[in-house]
Amino acid sequence: MRTETIDVLTDYARANPDVILLTADLGYSVLERFADALPAQYANVGVCEQAMAGIAAGLALSGRRVVLYSIVNFPTLRCLEQLRNDVCYHNLPVTVIAVGGGLAYGAQGYTHHGVEDLGIMSMLPNIVVACPADPHEAMALLPQLLERRRPGYLRLGRAGEPVLHPAGAEIALGRALWMRRGTDIALLATGPILGRALRAADKLATRGISASVASFPTFSPLDAEVATEAASEHRAVLTIEEHSVEGGFGSRVAEALLLARQAPRFGKFGVTAALRGRIGSQSWLLDQLGPIEDHAEALL
Repeated sequence: MRTETIDVLTDYARANPDVILLTADLGYSVLERFADALPAQYANVGVCEQAMAGIAAGLALSGRRVVLYSIVNFPTLRCLEQLRNDVCYHNLPVTVIAVGGGLAYGAQGYTHHGVEDLGIMSMLPNIVVACPADPHEAMALLPQLLERRRPGYLRLGRAGEPVLHPAGAEIALGRALWMRRGTDIALLATGPILGRALRAADKLATRGISASVASFPTFSPLDAEVATEAASEHRAVLTIEEHSVEGGFGSRVAEALLLARQAPRFGKFGVTAALRGRIGSQSWLLDQLGPIEDHAEALL
């Protein structure tokens, strides 16, 4: 997903010389293709993320569109005040690309676990927050974020995520997509954990349970129409995210359903306090949450 996204960014920046990419001493083996192709549109500012956000704001005020790239917590939490006050408050064309969302850096411990970023970033003014599930979603969403010429956040995985969508699937900011249709329960997922949701639907089918699966590439603004459709057409709704269940995707869906006066059986699958401080591979950490299909069946 990282490589495909940077390839798209390189092509876009080649056609739009006002685009500049900044990194805080990260992205080796990924960003070289951009730096080699467009050296005048690239800068490694060093390990100083707060300064990087401030530099981005200054460049944006000078007519540039700026992209920031780093590991998930560093271009978000470490420079949150600068993003809030310098970038988002002034509605500037700065897009943050965060790699390794969720538990992708699980073996590095809690400092590298990106499990609060989506909720925090979505509360900032003027920003659109995107969490693609596969390379197809990521490659489609980045140009759309840049075309907005306003603050944007793109959260990527780093585990060689497979393509989950068929060729030609249309991905648009603010729109969710039904991956498959069922009748009993709706599994609503955001980000690469969508792959686990699809496998869970297959396992539920062997138990006689028909599951729909929807992908939400945009975390904010949420596609409330698909969320309420899921609630009205199924006996239960389960949200699935590689993020804290407190203040995350599930919370946003629940709020949308309450506002629409929809009250299905509802559950949230995601990172809980039980994982805080745990160290291990991404797959192992997610396994500690239990099978998605078991959570789904328990709702029915």
